[in-house]
Amino acid sequence: MLDILLPILIFAALGLAAIGVVRRVRLWRQGRPSPVPLVKGLASVPRRYLVDLHHVVARDKVMSNTHVATAGGFVAAAVLMVLVHGLGLAEGVLGWGLLAASATMFVGSCFVARRRRNPPSRLSKGPWMRLPKSLMAFSLSVFAITLPAVGLLPDNFFEGSVSWVLALALSAVLVWGLGEMVFGMAWGGPMKHAFAGALHLAFHRRAERFSTRGGEGKRSTGLKALNLDDQDATLGVEKPSDFTWNQLLGFDACVQCGRCEAMCPAFAAGQPLNPKKLIQDMVVGMAGGSDANYAGSPYPGQPVGEHQGSPQGPIVAREGKALVDAETLWSCTTCRACVEECPMMIEHVDAIVDMRRFLTLEHGNTPNKGAEVLDNLIATDNPGGFAPDARMHWAADLELPLMADRGEAEVLLWLGDGAYDMRNQRTLRSLVKVLRAADVDFAVLGNEERDSGDVARRLGDEATFQSLAKRNIATLSKYRFQRIVTCDPHSFHVLGNEYGELGGPGMPAQYEVSHHSTYIAELFDAGRLHVKPWKGGGVTFHDPCYLGRYNGEYEAPRSVLKALGIELKEMERSGFRSRCCGGGGGAPITDIPGERRIPDMRMGDVGETGAELVAVGCPQCTAMLEGVVDATAEVRDIAELVASALTEAPEAFAGAAQQSSNRPQAVEVA
Repeated sequence: MLDILLPILIFAALGLAAIGVVRRVRLWRQGRPSPVPLVKGLASVPRRYLVDLHHVVARDKVMSNTHVATAGGFVAAAVLMVLVHGLGLAEGVLGWGLLAASATMFVGSCFVARRRRNPPSRLSKGPWMRLPKSLMAFSLSVFAITLPAVGLLPDNFFEGSVSWVLALALSAVLVWGLGEMVFGMAWGGPMKHAFAGALHLAFHRRAERFSTRGGEGKRSTGLKALNLDDQDATLGVEKPSDFTWNQLLGFDACVQCGRCEAMCPAFAAGQPLNPKKLIQDMVVGMAGGSDANYAGSPYPGQPVGEHQGSPQGPIVAREGKALVDAETLWSCTTCRACVEECPMMIEHVDAIVDMRRFLTLEHGNTPNKGAEVLDNLIATDNPGGFAPDARMHWAADLELPLMADRGEAEVLLWLGDGAYDMRNQRTLRSLVKVLRAADVDFAVLGNEERDSGDVARRLGDEATFQSLAKRNIATLSKYRFQRIVTCDPHSFHVLGNEYGELGGPGMPAQYEVSHHSTYIAELFDAGRLHVKPWKGGGVTFHDPCYLGRYNGEYEAPRSVLKALGIELKEMERSGFRSRCCGGGGGAPITDIPGERRIPDMRMGDVGETGAELVAVGCPQCTAMLEGVVDATAEVRDIAELVASALTEAPEAFAGAAQQSSNRPQAVEVA
């Protein structure tokens, strides 16, 4: 009986799955065109899955091994099942291989079941709760029906009245397993992520994130520029179909594991953002419908079932409810914690900024002080609306060399808009002291420098960003230098990673853009700085998002602190899992209320270490953490710590400094 039933069941499931695949592809193709290398992308899936993707999954060792057993067992079992039971090729090792694959899958499904007995709050429930049973049903039924094929049971075991009942029962269980594993994978069940995820890896909009044979992937974090000259295009994303088709595909790849939710600072603060639900809302909009069937954590303060949308409908309604409320988008700090944690490598921040662009550029809908800040940037080239020629007032007594007078220097010191802030001026003065102590040949742009455009871009005002960037690029192209150094990670990021797409002068090919912690670490390594040993209390370090997650720099700040003789007390959330201070993405400007403040939570992390001082490397982080009421630790920038520890150079160094005039000549940037 099974000899007749099995091929029918298998090929019926495959046929229905094929129909589901066509239906799903049509949903994705509603998006904007996005050229991808079809054959090359598909060929790269095994490596991207087994190396790049699994590198993220492997952060949780138990779930990593569970995933290997379950997913690997399923893929092998599915292929071998078609060969053995669909085509009758049970000879040789194929049947034994199918037994081994289905047994491995069953072991993995037992761990999945254990996980689901008391799941963490971040995991979606609903249909996902039946997944362990479906995995077991598939693996056990395939294992049982394969036993006669390898001779472990008689060939006629499933014949006779009693065995027929067993055969029918096994067939029913197999139908259940096939329905979830094969049919549901293409039609939208919990296993949908396996099918969509594989194609998402093949056609990822940031293919540079993946490693190549013999090499490593690049840290691709720069936002992609809008073509502002296209008069017919919508600026940003108004409706789901305005996303590119491979962005829609990426949304469909979400496994609803909730890792992004667990890392999101806005969600933890009780603001109306949950990155997992945001992605699921985009899936709802792509297919049409409401969020009533969503089975995960809602946006804080917003019940499930109030939002709905369609592929051609607005994501954010000007009145009433649509897919998402505007406050959800403006709650994001763009810290990329969600992206860093996502095991499917989905780009949440890209999607949020795309939607912000429409609200800002098409509707002028930037909340709270957003419009004022953008107007200031247009009128005065800085977000605070200060007089442009006041940028250097803080340094009147320092006699800083100007590029306009010098024409060239080894280092261009980029001041950033912290030059207008009294607190950050202390950091800048300290950095100048450090550079002079190391006899660095540096100069500044002075009043020629404009805002880098980071805030404008994150608030969705791509036009103002591109205007500022192009004028800065024109200024930079007039001078010769080897490196830009800045104490602002946001300026560091846009100068090094986002100006190049706009015609930046070879950025960063002809010269480096460095954060001041990286450059100071190099000065220590070169023996150009001498400091007295640290005699203060306990110190911890707060990793700025735009230095760490955006640019992968975690070691340089710690190297500097180590050179000062400081033994760090690391926070539980540090490095790539550092908690955001709440100062990025224009969040302090849009100021969406929550149940608590993000910087208060971060200062709580500091307090848990017992440290008396938290070292920082970002003006925004300094401002946010110093704004915490009843803070338990002092906040000081790395440059301030180094400057306060400087001592006179020994005679041996003095001789070396005398030879500093033999430095290599600066290269010309044009």
